[in-house]
Amino acid sequence: MSASRSAADRGLRAVARVRGVREQDSRQGLHLAAVEQGARHARVIELSQRLAAAPAHLAGSPADVLSLRMALGFLGEEMRRARTEEEQGRLLLDTARARWERDKAELGAVEKLLGRRVERRRAEAARAEAKESDDIAAQRWQRAREAGA
Repeated sequence: MSASRSAADRGLRAVARVRGVREQDSRQGLHLAAVEQGARHARVIELSQRLAAAPAHLAGSPADVLSLRMALGFLGEEMRRARTEEEQGRLLLDTARARWERDKAELGAVEKLLGRRVERRRAEAARAEAKESDDIAAQRWQRAREAGA
């Protein structure tokens, strides 16, 4: 193997390592975003269930009715915030997924290029070996011909 090929592969292997680390980081970021999104979604479901379980008709003293209305108002506001956070989390998750897919594709491209270089060197080595075998066979044939003449 020539020094230039070795240096080129060394550089490409370094790029592959960097891309590999980047892909791993973005995969972990995607996982974290998915976990956080799951927690946001669970919060929306929990608040929805609490709102659904609230009494449909308000009864009791005016203080009780006012207290329940205020509690439901706060719960409704919390539900709006939770839905907003869930939507923002969904966007974050989509961004994290796109980043991971891009990093994965970039890593795959570098690995494919490295694989092609290895295959090209194997093919070149096989051609060189075949040429050497042909040369040896030609020399033997020539010697046999000269010995027979």
